[in-house]
Amino acid sequence: MPSSAVLTFSDPDDFAAAVRGGSVEFTLTGRGEYAAKIVLVELEQLWTSGFSDNLPRVTHVAPMPRRAAVSFRTQSGPRLLVRGMEMQPTDLAWWSENHDANQLSSGPTSGGFVSLPVEEIASIGATMAGCDLTPPRDTMLVTPPPEVMTRLQRLHAAATHLAQHAPEIVANPDAARGLEQALVEAMIRCLSMGKVRGDGVAQRHHELIMRRFRRALEEDPSQPLYITEICKTIGVSDRTLEVCCQEQLGMGPKRYLQLRRLHLSRRALREAAPGGTTVTDIATRYGFWHFGRFAGEYRSLFGESPSATLHRQPE
Repeated sequence: MPSSAVLTFSDPDDFAAAVRGGSVEFTLTGRGEYAAKIVLVELEQLWTSGFSDNLPRVTHVAPMPRRAAVSFRTQSGPRLLVRGMEMQPTDLAWWSENHDANQLSSGPTSGGFVSLPVEEIASIGATMAGCDLTPPRDTMLVTPPPEVMTRLQRLHAAATHLAQHAPEIVANPDAARGLEQALVEAMIRCLSMGKVRGDGVAQRHHELIMRRFRRALEEDPSQPLYITEICKTIGVSDRTLEVCCQEQLGMGPKRYLQLRRLHLSRRALREAAPGGTTVTDIATRYGFWHFGRFAGEYRSLFGESPSATLHRQPE
């Protein structure tokens, strides 16, 4: 049954949890009051959404099982990097089904997302375009012909507009089928006619290092990590890790680790049962030993004190 929804968020974890079909982790890198929105449209086979948020962030995108997915910018704006490559409004990100990837936004971002089951896009690609459109091994940027990209963007804008202002049309099976077929055709044409952006040996090597870096972080998220230990674990020099992190995360590994630990602390504070823990317990769990400095960094990034987060009742 076709459906749609409009969701707004004031917390990045809630936004990440609402992403349909995949898994993402947001690490905010800028200060301010967070605001985000997702407009979801789910048709018979195709899912599409429009999303926007207002603060710079690093996004870790995990593979979406058995879905072929593309994303694109819906408005020009601050710099946006995917795997260290700058994404223009004329580009698509064609997401891998097998490997995770990093995205870096340097300010407010608005984008669109379209996905189909892998079997469906492979079948349609073979019959309609005569080519293999199974998801790539690594996420890549594709630049379609301008008129083809513009059609996809306009159809996506129409779908999200209907979801917000006339959801009864999206729920109508006949209207939904026509919209779905138009979006599928536009997606297939973009991928089959697009030119793949460069993906050199050095970039693939850096991607491998960043995957090892990510695995090291995920082995025990609550355990404080040190650069010398990480470099030894993943087998690279501190200089190489610095270069890779600057390229894909927009900052060095030390700063990223600190921001990530602040976010993990906030998640623990939000999820704590009333009276079940203290700010000090959680701060030390994530490797913060100077409590005044922790509270200052926390307030600066999230706009409230750790104790305010802990004592706020869930909405």
